[in-house]
Amino acid sequence: MDLELKKAFTEMQMNKIESTKKIRLLDMKTDSLKVSKQRVELTNKEVSHLNTDTKVYASVGRMFVLSNVPSLTSEMKTKQSNFEEMIGQCEKNKEFLLKNLKEQEDSLRELVQQKRTESTAKENGTDTKE
Repeated sequence: MDLELKKAFTEMQMNKIESTKKIRLLDMKTDSLKVSKQRVELTNKEVSHLNTDTKVYASVGRMFVLSNVPSLTSEMKTKQSNFEEMIGQCEKNKEFLLKNLKEQEDSLRELVQQKRTESTAKENGTDTKE
């Protein structure tokens, strides 16, 4: 096997392993964000049925702060839009990684095909590098 091909294969293999790990992490993060978004949506749905003068408690870290319904609703809508943006960013990153991986596979195929044509040309006695 050609040294250049061997190097390309090992590089491709390492990159594929790394990309697969990153894609798996992005999938897990996306799933987690979707669950959090759904939780905020459900909470917002339940809070929206309450009167506007009802006292509610908003979660801040590990404590709860007394708040009112309109401010809690607006805070939840902000959280929901942030989750949507983060999910979108994760999807874009995943698409980029998949595209990058496919491009590398294609370039490796081209290299293998080029080496094959060179070796068959040498066997036939013709030189492709004129």
